[in-house]
Amino acid sequence: MYVTLKELSDYLELPEAYLENQIQAGHVKAYFIDGTYVVNQASFAWYKEQLDKKREESRREEQELPEDWDAKDED
Repeated sequence: MYVTLKELSDYLELPEAYLENQIQAGHVKAYFIDGTYVVNQASFAWYKEQLDKKREESRREEQELPEDWDAKDED
């Protein structure tokens, strides 16, 4: 299914400007129709899965950090 850049941005939770830059750099295949980019959403299923895993991993690591970490320089 082809979606607009705005819909893809919402799906991936990434800024539209970032996706547009990726399209213009040739990293993302898209078609420019009636003044807007359209992209095949199915091609981003694996990318979305990996992005969600990284976000979850970051949240877990953030929760594991102690609240008040006091580093003392002993030099």
